[in-house]
Amino acid sequence: MIRCDGLVKIYKTTEIEVVALQGLNLTIEAGEMMAIIGNSGSGKSTLLNILGGLDRPSAGMVGVGPWDLLKITDAQLVQYKRESVGFIWQNNARNLLPYLTALENVETVMMLSGKLDRIYAKELLERVGLAHRIHSKLQQLSGGEQQRVAIAISLANRPALLLADEPTGSVDSETAERIMDIFRTLNRELGVTIVIVTHDLSLAHKVNRVVAIRDGQTSSELIRREVDESSSFKSEKEQQVTQDRHEEYIVLDRAGRLQVPKAYLEALQISGKASMEFDGEKIMIRAPK
Repeated sequence: MIRCDGLVKIYKTTEIEVVALQGLNLTIEAGEMMAIIGNSGSGKSTLLNILGGLDRPSAGMVGVGPWDLLKITDAQLVQYKRESVGFIWQNNARNLLPYLTALENVETVMMLSGKLDRIYAKELLERVGLAHRIHSKLQQLSGGEQQRVAIAISLANRPALLLADEPTGSVDSETAERIMDIFRTLNRELGVTIVIVTHDLSLAHKVNRVVAIRDGQTSSELIRREVDESSSFKSEKEQQVTQDRHEEYIVLDRAGRLQVPKAYLEALQISGKASMEFDGEKIMIRAPK
């Protein structure tokens, strides 16, 4: 579904040049629900904006389905954003038109593409648990309800890819869990590919795969070995069990380079150079003698 190979994004001004993505490699399968985590400035939001067609890559390769986002024309980009991808922002003001009802917000997206389907719009609001709020306006909805309307809006044109930028960042933990439950249900029932950017590792552990980005490159992956779709992940104990199911892998790029987690390097007091040995079975990295 998504293929990034040596993806580079450089922001330039008259005085400064910032490399946000430095040859990032990433593959996401169709129908997958996964999370991208990273510290502020790591490049995760830049990646999401590129995948959403909101920003242009500088170099490398990035493909979403049949679309090549490096070579896409402006007219094709409009078509891509309307038909292939749905976007959910953390800030509800960017998701909703406050003077419209929940139903009218969903229908507006459809009308912009010339494909109004009121029955499907109501079905989407029912799927996110808002069948009783379809005629409510923004000021009549809680923050969690507004975010659920935003999810329905993002699916209005039946996109194959759903991108969510910190979708639970402005709601309480109980509402966040409900939103994640909705994502899992939509992923399972509609088959839509879902990519979530978050800084909250407890939420990231509720998906099947987590990709960590550091300094504009993929650094590691967490893969869940046993998936319990029926679990609601409501207790701290259940959250810990979920975390235990994730196994961490360091990601190698095409040149065989890897990013060792910062905590490991600090624990060994490694900086700049390291000693490496191979004993026939294991590769060992140590601080230089």
